[in-house]
Amino acid sequence: MSVSKSDLLKQLSQTYPNLLKKDLLKIFDIFLKEIKIALKNGERVELRGWGVFYQKTQKSRNSRNPKTSETVYTPEKKKINFKMSKELFELVNEK
Repeated sequence: MSVSKSDLLKQLSQTYPNLLKKDLLKIFDIFLKEIKIALKNGERVELRGWGVFYQKTQKSRNSRNPKTSETVYTPEKKKINFKMSKELFELVNEK
C-alpha cells in the first residue's frame, strides 16, 4: 500500500478540522519545498523521530550496458539518501 499526497491531506484535515484544506495544502507544499531547497544547497534535513535526508555524491565511473556490453562513461552525480531513526526502525520492525 502506498500513501499519496491527497491521502495525507485527508488525514491531516480529519486530525485538524479547524484548518481549511487549502491552508493544509499550502503548509504541506511549503514543508516539502523547504526540504527540497535544503537538499539542493547540500544541507542535511533531520526530522526527529523520523530520519535524516542527506545528499551524497556518486563518483564518475565507467559502466557497462548489459544489453550490448558496451562501456559507457557515467558522469559524477548527486543523489539523496535517507537514514531512518531508531524509533522508526523499531516501529517498522516491531521490536
